[in-house]
Amino acid sequence: MPLHITDYSDEILHDISFALEAGCHLCILGANGAGKTTLAKVLCELIDSDAVTIDGKSLRHMHGTARAKAINYIPSKLEIFDAHMRVEELLALSHFDTTLHIGDALERLRITHLKDHPCKTLSSGESQLVLTASALLHGARYTLFDEPTANLDPIRMRTLFHLLADDTVLQSKIVITHNLELAYKLGFDILYLEAGHIRFHGTADRFFTQSQLDALYHGSVKNLGEHVVVSL
Repeated sequence: MPLHITDYSDEILHDISFALEAGCHLCILGANGAGKTTLAKVLCELIDSDAVTIDGKSLRHMHGTARAKAINYIPSKLEIFDAHMRVEELLALSHFDTTLHIGDALERLRITHLKDHPCKTLSSGESQLVLTASALLHGARYTLFDEPTANLDPIRMRTLFHLLADDTVLQSKIVITHNLELAYKLGFDILYLEAGHIRFHGTADRFFTQSQLDALYHGSVKNLGEHVVVSL
């Protein structure tokens, strides 16, 4: 049974309805202010509503273990209120429902050397990779990443790309991003928001045709076959 949002509207989003089947993946795209992060928070019930269901059950009425197993939200920024918390301690709090060990998660993201570092000392890119490790250790059925590559250098971006593309621990991934090359290479289905409305929902193959890109990006994005680039 899918993750389903039905007829959701607020001051930012308008008549939002779509479903994501278990085991499938989605990229959410759109301009700044289109409503992407708001939609993420609605899907994860960080914004209260009755519009979201998983397996036909309202997320609003899921609690405790059932809720944690269902969906997990990975924000674009790591915020730690305990100045002394180390990376390993943070990840131990995230180690919810998976057989993956903390050391394995760190190794997969090539950040084993950060294990004993205080979280407050991490760079923005390191923080993003630690958040991704926490997602692996949580192992929810649906994991939503908000701008996971925004602060990454090219080497770490490549590491994260391969994890998103090849990982089997996370059953369904929803990736909010401005990085069109990332979305193109992942090949996930695309949901494109424009001014709070769904303008496109379908396959990556359909979305990344030049005619579709021209309609949405007004000639500023080019599909070169192997890559999608911004035409400056």
